[in-house]
Amino acid sequence: MGETVIPLADLRYAAPVPVIPALLTPASGLLADRLGRPLHDLRISVTDRCNFRCSYCMPKEVFDRDYVFLPQSSLLSFEEITRLARLFVAHGVHKLRLTGGEPLLRKHLEVLIGMLAELRTPDGQPLDLTLTTNGSVLARKAQALADAGLKRVTVSLDALDDAIFRRMNDVDFPVADVLRGIEAARAAGLGPIKVNMVVKRGTNDQEIVAMARHFRHSGIVLRFIEYMDVGASNGWRMDEVLPSAQVLQRLQAEWPLVPLSPSAPGETAERWRYADGGGEVGLISSVTQAFCSDCNRARLSTEGKLFMCLFASSGHDLRALLRSGRSDAEISAALGLLWAGRDDRYSELRSADAPSASSGERRVEMHYIGG
Repeated sequence: MGETVIPLADLRYAAPVPVIPALLTPASGLLADRLGRPLHDLRISVTDRCNFRCSYCMPKEVFDRDYVFLPQSSLLSFEEITRLARLFVAHGVHKLRLTGGEPLLRKHLEVLIGMLAELRTPDGQPLDLTLTTNGSVLARKAQALADAGLKRVTVSLDALDDAIFRRMNDVDFPVADVLRGIEAARAAGLGPIKVNMVVKRGTNDQEIVAMARHFRHSGIVLRFIEYMDVGASNGWRMDEVLPSAQVLQRLQAEWPLVPLSPSAPGETAERWRYADGGGEVGLISSVTQAFCSDCNRARLSTEGKLFMCLFASSGHDLRALLRSGRSDAEISAALGLLWAGRDDRYSELRSADAPSASSGERRVEMHYIGG
């Protein structure tokens, strides 16, 4: 019998195989963790590759041409992703977000979207099926994504100024191509569109007002995200974080803003609308205002590891269950046991400056499980 060769890239985030409980409790759709948080949102990374080298996510000095990405054989197949998604939906998930890396680099992604679009909640409702992209190839793929059943997109865009944007993506990619992608998404009906801007003090914070001015009255929701300490590759420093409160001050110096209520439980963005009817902006205070208390998101990595927190250092190997012949009932019971035991609250601990906020282990990188 030949030996099984496990690629080194597969061992980057080694993870235990989840326990199958003795009692296979069926999914009720009412699953909650130790802090009473329900499971509503599953973020699925479909590739660990990206064509940008943004300094806060995949800096070029780390992710160079010698960096070893996951081999194709390690990735979950579309059938495996859909099978897991179906089990998560039975546990209460009603929103699926496809991420990366850059998800549009995964070949034939529209096939997966078509498979996921057929899933229904226990009461027969379609899922909120969405995707986050850097927009680089969105112009040519938007219509196919919509035709396959994608509902909406979120586009990452950190500057309107072309020189600043090219420096930030570090591959000399022009901002005009991303803007064309956004317009193609609008034309294809992939809305409401959201645009995410990661604000890094001293790098692109001068673009805050320009971005807001551009997207006012467009129907597109612009959201400002504090530069986060995800992973260990981006050289994160607190002095490069511009607190959302200061972003709000800059916006309010230009236009009166009125606070809005959250649109859904567990929403990460603090919502504001322009008093003159110019639309809506969001503030995601991922560093200065922890939102762990109502976090209802789980993350599935490209090769099938389940992470309960964006700042986790380890996950759970669901691929091993899928490929060992376990039944849906067994895998579903294992998922229920995992979520029921969840007590992650990294950001709250960090905000309180608690020693347990960091175990010293290397946290998972953003490109690997999505933002």
